[in-house]
Amino acid sequence: MTTKGPSRKQVIIPMSKENIESFIKNSSFCVSSMNKQLWNAKTEILVNYIQAEPLGITVVTNKVAQSSDLMLIDQYIKNSNDVNTLQVEELRLPKSKSYLKIIGIPYYPHHNTQDRLTSSNIKTILK
Repeated sequence: MTTKGPSRKQVIIPMSKENIESFIKNSSFCVSSMNKQLWNAKTEILVNYIQAEPLGITVVTNKVAQSSDLMLIDQYIKNSNDVNTLQVEELRLPKSKSYLKIIGIPYYPHHNTQDRLTSSNIKTILK
């Protein structure tokens, strides 16, 4: 079984609940305005839609956004009249939710023991 994680075509913008509500009310206008701004900057991406999330909004684009595209989207959000910029965090691309499962690797952490590497050893090392 596989699970689908977040797409790299999403731009996550954490913000307050009040900002989410006011921004989503005008989401269709915001999409067209952002697309106009991106088109004027001659980028290759367009915004498909904006969706509300519990901790912010997600802007879904037609292609993976580059850093210049992210700056344009960030400027648009922060210059919007409906948004309190003090309650908007830095936008980001989604992070992977995948992990690596390590099994069956003999590892002897100390020279005097015959202990094998366990998942708790890996968790300790990664922390």
